[in-house]
Amino acid sequence: MPRPRTATAPHHAVQFADDSAVAAQAVDASKIYGSGPTAVRALDGLDVSFARGQFTAVMGPSGSGKSTLMHCMAGLDTLTSGGVVIDDVPLADLSERELTLLRRDRVGFIFQAYNLVPTLTAYENIVLPRRLGAREVDREWLDEVVEAVGLTDRLSHRPSELSGGQQQRVAVARALAGHPSIVFADEPTGNLDSRTGDEILQFMGTAVRQLGQTIVMVTHDPVAASYSDRVVFLVDGRIVNEMSNPQADDVLDVMKHLGD
Repeated sequence: MPRPRTATAPHHAVQFADDSAVAAQAVDASKIYGSGPTAVRALDGLDVSFARGQFTAVMGPSGSGKSTLMHCMAGLDTLTSGGVVIDDVPLADLSERELTLLRRDRVGFIFQAYNLVPTLTAYENIVLPRRLGAREVDREWLDEVVEAVGLTDRLSHRPSELSGGQQQRVAVARALAGHPSIVFADEPTGNLDSRTGDEILQFMGTAVRQLGQTIVMVTHDPVAASYSDRVVFLVDGRIVNEMSNPQADDVLDVMKHLGD
């Protein structure tokens, strides 16, 4: 469940970059939980952008603000101050209904838990969000997605008939099925063994390279991060480092020295 919304600073005070190559960005993003001496500043004036067609990993120690950043970027939680845009649409401009529609039509989600409906087939689970929103399914696009994640011969199977890796493939396909502007993934391989996790990360990379998707993944795993194009490192709600074309050993070395 999303956290309760908090007061948001007027978005018109926030100057967003005018860049069509950016799928989503946050400017001067701050998020404070509580008040007074017990207040927790989860995000502290953070600026970040996520380019279209790029796979970005977000890393940091526990409590660094990784999940808070993802939730605020995805419109599941609201900033205390600063602003977020997706597809050049400031989230602070939107009513609750408009925000719900934006999340449905422009944002995909992949979580550790597969969240599949056990009585539905893989295909029915993949298209369920589209059906619930009375939206047409683009069969040509869906065929590309299904082939990319290797589910062509599993569409008639129910979750109980699929392995954990296959279930997560269904969850990945479901996130991609609506051709969202951006997909947010929260520890998507956390419940999988390393071999199956590697397969899922390869599929996500394929979605970026072959299908042009934009993916932002929160992870604590340097190996998972090595599948991305770019890693952003957070400490205490601020970005303290970035890395392009990451290698697992290099990511691990940065993680060891965060906060030094």
